[in-house]
Amino acid sequence: MQNIPPLEAAVARLVTELDYDTLPSDVVQGARRLMQDQLALQAGCAALPWSQTVLDLTRSRHVPGSARVTVPGDAMSAADAAFVNASFGHGFEYDDAHRASSSHPGSCVVTTALAVGEEIGTSMREVLLGIVAGYEVYTRIGVLAAPELLELGFHPHALLSTFGAAAVVAKMRGLDMEQTLHALSIAMSHSAGTTEYTSSGGSVKRVHAGIGTRGGIRSAEMAEAGITGLLALLTGDEEFFRTFVRREVGAEAPAAFALSAPFEINRIWIKPYCRCGINHAYIDGARQLADRAELIDSVELGIQAGGDVVIGNRNASAFAPKSIENLQHSLPYQFALSLLGHGNGFTTHHDYMAGRLDIGDGSPVAKPASHPHHAQARAGHRPSW
Repeated sequence: MQNIPPLEAAVARLVTELDYDTLPSDVVQGARRLMQDQLALQAGCAALPWSQTVLDLTRSRHVPGSARVTVPGDAMSAADAAFVNASFGHGFEYDDAHRASSSHPGSCVVTTALAVGEEIGTSMREVLLGIVAGYEVYTRIGVLAAPELLELGFHPHALLSTFGAAAVVAKMRGLDMEQTLHALSIAMSHSAGTTEYTSSGGSVKRVHAGIGTRGGIRSAEMAEAGITGLLALLTGDEEFFRTFVRREVGAEAPAAFALSAPFEINRIWIKPYCRCGINHAYIDGARQLADRAELIDSVELGIQAGGDVVIGNRNASAFAPKSIENLQHSLPYQFALSLLGHGNGFTTHHDYMAGRLDIGDGSPVAKPASHPHHAQARAGHRPSW
């Protein structure tokens, strides 16, 4: 481990030196809570059409193994099972969120830890430790990359899940510090995915969690087998931050990965609504006005630059959603559905896209405002397309 930059060394050290017996009790409880939420979501989303497509495809091409797919129970390799389960868990915008990094770590780190745990026959202690290791690497890198990662159009979860899964495997399979660094470095080569799905649609968004998770697992397997990665993955001339967020991090960055730093897993946010988390505060506000909806002619909603990319004016379909992905990432529509008392659950989305939910007279529900970071929503109207 000669000539390893301080930041990269700090990240690898976090993974290798993390010990279950020294974890604070609230961190262990956070990992348990995350696992419970993720398993429930996988069970709830397994029957969705894109989830079934992912399952059918993987069944036809999977590598045999002892890791199981949630609900049907198929036995596959850890990489295949985690690919399916992560896609299930991220399948309908209900999975946990980590606000500081604008991401969804649970569908990655939980599925990886459980799949690897079944594959190597380890204890629940080791599974929970793997979850914590993956969550901390995933989110601490994500915090350093925020807010630009989202503002530039990348889907943070798609990029960060590779790091999270690689860290889980490295921890649970006992990779040393150098192998761990190589696993994380190779994981960067698997990082990909943008938020164009909000504008153009595409069920591939549901699979971003599975794609990143599989890539991270394979990265750790490659490192264990002897494949090496670039050593300066976070501080080189063409490293992660300079390439994806177009800036480098400061000299204080290694401190973010110290074992003594606050655990990000204590900041888990379990989402109450099945849509992009940026919508949630607006939905809560709309619910407070629902009994006066008939008095409202227009609403102006302020929004941050990163949120504007995903659910606001920079989302080409925010004012005319044509797919379920568009609808779940449309601030004007989510606000209107809540304001009109229809709620923002699975049934509402399903009924609206099927044409069974009447919310107006056929004129557009919303129109963009002149301010680039605002949207004006006209409540009480259904769009035509």
